[in-house]
Amino acid sequence: MTEAHPIPPATAVEVSAGELAERAGHLLAGGARLALVAAHQDPDTIRIVYLFTSGPPDQRTELHLRTAPDRPAVPSLAAVSFPAGRFEREMHDLYGVQPDNHPLPRRLVRHPHWPAGWYPMRADAGPRPPLAESEPFPFVTVQGAGVYEIPVGPVHAGLIEPGHFRFSVVGETILKLKARLWYVHKGIEKLFEGQTVYSRVALAERISGDTSAGHALAYSLAVEDALAVAVPARVQRARAALLELERLHNHVADLGAICNDVGYGIAHAHTQRIRERLLRLNQATTGHRLLRGGIFPGGVHLRTVPDPATVHAVADDIAEIVAIALNQTVVRDRLTGTAVLGLRQAADIGCLGYVARASGMPFDARTAHPHTHLDNLSTPVHQDGDVLARFLVRADEIRASAALLAGLLPTLTPGPTTAGPQPRHDRPTSGVGIVEGWRGTITHRVEIRPDGTLARAKIVDPSFFNWPALPVALADTIVPDFPLTNKSFNLSYAGNDL
Repeated sequence: MTEAHPIPPATAVEVSAGELAERAGHLLAGGARLALVAAHQDPDTIRIVYLFTSGPPDQRTELHLRTAPDRPAVPSLAAVSFPAGRFEREMHDLYGVQPDNHPLPRRLVRHPHWPAGWYPMRADAGPRPPLAESEPFPFVTVQGAGVYEIPVGPVHAGLIEPGHFRFSVVGETILKLKARLWYVHKGIEKLFEGQTVYSRVALAERISGDTSAGHALAYSLAVEDALAVAVPARVQRARAALLELERLHNHVADLGAICNDVGYGIAHAHTQRIRERLLRLNQATTGHRLLRGGIFPGGVHLRTVPDPATVHAVADDIAEIVAIALNQTVVRDRLTGTAVLGLRQAADIGCLGYVARASGMPFDARTAHPHTHLDNLSTPVHQDGDVLARFLVRADEIRASAALLAGLLPTLTPGPTTAGPQPRHDRPTSGVGIVEGWRGTITHRVEIRPDGTLARAKIVDPSFFNWPALPVALADTIVPDFPLTNKSFNLSYAGNDL
């Protein structure tokens, strides 16, 4: 039987600049991970929130550092946390917060045409100034006999979003890859500000379209945490079911796409057949093929409840296709040993989701930060860190999701289910939502004013953590294996380029 889990409140600690490194180092040494860093422009200060999480048991600690609004600066934590260094560069580009002693203080998010000194998330930023002359990105040039560069993108021959990949190559072997993203920064976090919590559910669903349920749930959990909304267990069970349905249709699509990239198109065709069946099941469940409209703060709405037998049949179908594909030497030989990401590399980078689990990291937010108890939850882990391991983790997670749904679906009923009236607050509140989306752990943090409007929303898609691992895995890989490797990671541009 499943039950709701109370979400523990984050412990907030005010720290000075001199205390920050010691406090952060202590948390990291104790096994916590840095889930997000968010800048906030308060009336008299720029406040930086560092959220550290660990579990089980579910623990959340926030370090709050206040800095001068006219010349905001923080001590860099890049020396003790690779993700911290990237969050700091993001803060500098969007808020003008200077990370002192950062080892790589060049731009991350800032578009090359943005005027220098314009920080779009600041309250006084105003409308975007006229675009300036493009500023070249300082790519590292690899030199030596026989070394040449291959530029790819940012515009690609397909429907994917823009990203520039620059390969330094000898023969066919990749010596170094640099991925340059953030061509489509949309100001998503700014669009939350000043709006009511319910009016921004649709925006949360569109942060990364293939993760509509995952982001809607993380946002809803953050709002409920901030407003102390007690959500019934049946709501949390229904949400967990929608999350697993989302995991199913995405993993099925990826398995087929990986096979297609090695020329085994028949497997791709069959996975597309299965994915279409799942998308139609989603449509019947919430009224949308990507499960939009099903999850919102305080509740859930199921139009119908899927038949567990249908899910079981889909899992059997995909298991057969996986077995057939892996019995083909053209598939197994291309996947085995390709683009290896080692355990130490994945841990140092801070990888999440199937990328981390394929390299031996067992972290799963459904266990570390549960919003409901899940019977028969298993977290597949592989050790080799290659394309085959990332393929196998997906296949294993399909079976695991089907097993979870077999227990969840019989407990659900169609129709809307909501919590009771929201408590009233006479002061600003904050909350955190953590969800194991299909790509990995999603984190949302919101701050809500007494009038019920959003003062700030910070969003972290797992792709923000995983993109830096792609160039590492591609070192010493041949150029023809780049599309295959890229698909085995399948990172979100939209979820990264907020």
